[in-house]
Amino acid sequence: MLKDHNSGPKRRKRSSPTTGNRSFFGRLWHHIIEFFKFPELALEPQESRRATLVYYFNITISVAKSLFLHILSFLLVAGMLLVGVGLGYFAALLSKESVPSYETMKTSINSDYQPANLYFADNISLGALQTNIVSQPVSINQISPNLTKAITSTEDSYFYQHKGVVPKAVIRALISSLTGIGTQTGGSTLTQQLVKMQLLNSETTFKRKASEILLALRIDKYFSKQEILQAYLNAATFGINNKGQEIAGVEEAAEGLFGKTAATVSLPEAAFIAGLPQSPSVYTPYTSSGKLKKNLKIGMQRKNVVLFRMYRDGKITKQQWQTAVKYDLKKDFQSQGTKTTQTKRYGYVYNLVTKDARNILMKQLYKKDGLTAADLKNDNALYEQYYEQASNLLNERGYQIHTTLNKAAYDSMQTVTKNSSLGTTHHSTATDSTTGKTVKVTEPVQSGSVLLNNKTGAVLGFVGGTKFSLTQINHAFDTSRSPGSSIKPLLVYAPAIQRQIIGSQTKIADFKVNFNGYKPTDYGKTIQNRYVSATDALKYSYNIPAVNLYKAVKKAGSVKSYMTKMGISLTKKDYSQLGLALGGTEYGISVADQASAYSTFANGGTHTDAYVISEITDANGHVVYKHHAKKTKVFSKATAYIMTKMMRKVVTEGTASTISSEATFDTSNLVGKSGTSNDNRDSWFVGSTPKVTLATWNGYDNFYGNNYNLTDTSGTVTDQYWTKMANAINDSDSSVLGTSQKIKKPSGVKSVSVVASTGMKSGTITYDGSSTSVTGTKVKSLYAGWTPDPTKYHFAIGGTSKDYKAFWKNYFSGNDADAALLGGEVTGSTNTNSSHGIGTSQGQ
Repeated sequence: MLKDHNSGPKRRKRSSPTTGNRSFFGRLWHHIIEFFKFPELALEPQESRRATLVYYFNITISVAKSLFLHILSFLLVAGMLLVGVGLGYFAALLSKESVPSYETMKTSINSDYQPANLYFADNISLGALQTNIVSQPVSINQISPNLTKAITSTEDSYFYQHKGVVPKAVIRALISSLTGIGTQTGGSTLTQQLVKMQLLNSETTFKRKASEILLALRIDKYFSKQEILQAYLNAATFGINNKGQEIAGVEEAAEGLFGKTAATVSLPEAAFIAGLPQSPSVYTPYTSSGKLKKNLKIGMQRKNVVLFRMYRDGKITKQQWQTAVKYDLKKDFQSQGTKTTQTKRYGYVYNLVTKDARNILMKQLYKKDGLTAADLKNDNALYEQYYEQASNLLNERGYQIHTTLNKAAYDSMQTVTKNSSLGTTHHSTATDSTTGKTVKVTEPVQSGSVLLNNKTGAVLGFVGGTKFSLTQINHAFDTSRSPGSSIKPLLVYAPAIQRQIIGSQTKIADFKVNFNGYKPTDYGKTIQNRYVSATDALKYSYNIPAVNLYKAVKKAGSVKSYMTKMGISLTKKDYSQLGLALGGTEYGISVADQASAYSTFANGGTHTDAYVISEITDANGHVVYKHHAKKTKVFSKATAYIMTKMMRKVVTEGTASTISSEATFDTSNLVGKSGTSNDNRDSWFVGSTPKVTLATWNGYDNFYGNNYNLTDTSGTVTDQYWTKMANAINDSDSSVLGTSQKIKKPSGVKSVSVVASTGMKSGTITYDGSSTSVTGTKVKSLYAGWTPDPTKYHFAIGGTSKDYKAFWKNYFSGNDADAALLGGEVTGSTNTNSSHGIGTSQGQ
């Protein structure tokens, strides 16, 4: 029987060349071959393909192993290179840092919180800087073991094991600096904290961190752990005590918080004290007034953390830990005490020297960190940071601050001010802008004076105000007022002489003027209606000649460079206005700047910056700062000499002539200039001998919106006050004023005989159609390196055609000596002075 082809056992289907009936790994390998497109392998038998698989697998493992070893080698080399770069970076940062000696380090780490001491010149003590920090160092044997254990467990558990630093912290600092990831390294050891407190400061630049690490290693090498711990416990800060004072050191902490010594504190008390250094202002139990805080929870929690760490380190037993945690510590805190007040002597000096010293130290700190004054000006947080650092140095490092102030001269100036009546004291009421309450206001005439050495710039004395208890504002250095006519020598006459525009007898017009609506007059709203010499114009402080001359000087170029070199800062708006010639400014000038600028004339045309602090040394006598004079050439010696000759007339014949008659010292070499601003708001006199300059200002503050002015006799009052002060200075120390010194005539000064009426040499002019000689009475005129031309028709600075026509008519009418005076008298004017700023001169 034939069988049906469809019957019988079914045959297994042949495997597909692509799917087949392979194992999982076989199929995986097939897909790998397909992925990488190895057709020659796909055609091989299955056994051969497996062998090939093993072959390629071994190669892959070999390559991976080789690659891993290469990567590992690279990382090791890179790591060593990184360490090398890091060590090189450390070395570069510290290459210029001096290594402190053992004695220096010993003194530094053991120095307690000593405020700076201030000195007058010649090392005469002024007193110590007042600080709110109290400190009382003790030896390690006078500190309870409870405290030493608590501090080490809290601040540095491995204190007794490491060598000053923890290596991983150093590596972390290095990586942080090189990679730029993070700026804080953290984990400072107790030794590093001591270095930061006593040898460096809290700034976190990497250079300082590098110094901190290396100094910590050095300290650990030369000092025992007990010595380091003792220094730390005496230097660390612990918040505020019950009198509202800042605490430094564990002895003051124990007494200020618990009324005990550091040797007798209990375990809970020690734990509380040990927890404070991490954040004293947060954990302290007292407010700034010394009152116990209502909520002490955060401080108690910190205390418990300290206790646990002590237990964890095996320094206390479990029972001691638990008992101390449960203890009610609040009852041990002292009640509020009374802070001992200090009487501040020499208040104005104290404030000025403190401010200047802080600024000096701030500058040193930010310059060391590669910053500029502009950086701090644009970043308040940065400014506050360096302000605090500098303040800490003054409050804690025992600096010695030496000033230039002559105590005898300074005291005599204060005595004269105290006993002088400068004007009416006004009493009124006003609204306090801070509280909104009505307050009683007392407004006396205030005063500011500065005495300085012309050659060195050293400030020898000053008057900050009439009464420090009434106002602490320093009117000598910190306020700016309209200079009035006292600006004329600086801004107008000296630049005019320097630019060879005038000589001492050059004529300047004093006629009615109108400069685009600006109509200045002389003092008392008068006009001279004549041509006056430069010397007479300055001597009598005529306003119109000063404005005419300033206009001519401005035409020759800005005078800003002269003023800036003399330390006077004015605005662009100031320079644009002719009223500046009479003292019209937006913000005014300080007394100190006026004195410093005027010293330029007596110093041969060279300006030397004024200064008060001559030197700052640390507690060991090492110089921290020393003043170096900055000299700037402003005018030629000839210009300076001619100016002194012209200003000499002010005190012998002009607006300040009473000074010569009332002075008790030799005034034969005294020169100066007075100045009064609009409505007698400000009154000045600046006088110089060849050795010193004394500048004085009087006026009202008007801080509460009042509008008090001085009287019409204010110029005389100021001159008399200045004279009394100069007399007193000379009586206290006859060497100060240098009255016997003289200024020698420089070779650059040309003395020329000129016609008194024209201020030029004899000459010939064309008048009324004819050539006519101009001669007459002659006077000596001084010039800075040049000589004038013969007289010409337009011989003066300023004046209109009408003015010249009238002059020559008068001259050729037969008058000579009075030829410059039209009509023979001074006429009045209804024109008023335009302020063109915060004030202008009244011509005195």
